[in-house]
Amino acid sequence: MSHASRRAAAAAAALGIVVVSRGVAAEPDPKIVRVWKAKCASCHGVDGKAATETGSKLGIPDMTTAAWQKKVTDAQMKTSILDGVTRPGRTEGMEPYKDKLQPEQVDGLVAYVRSLGK
Repeated sequence: MSHASRRAAAAAAALGIVVVSRGVAAEPDPKIVRVWKAKCASCHGVDGKAATETGSKLGIPDMTTAAWQKKVTDAQMKTSILDGVTRPGRTEGMEPYKDKLQPEQVDGLVAYVRSLGK
């Protein structure tokens, strides 16, 4: 096999892996998507980019960026969802949801936010 043929085969194999990995990706749970839209999207945006009036006003970060996804851990997201968030120097923020969401909903929201970064 020539060098060019090996490169083409390697490229085809790599494309095959990409196609397979995309096919394996799970669809978001429709119940979690409804929770996101009802409780989160007005500030964070349907797409997680925070391109909303409240997102701009409160300086909410774009959760779809690789930098944000890398910086924020699942545990930090859970704490923010459960306990709420108020940024330094601001009086408004995200209300706590510990008494409003079930643990599986919180876990589902964390997974959903992770899916927004892909």
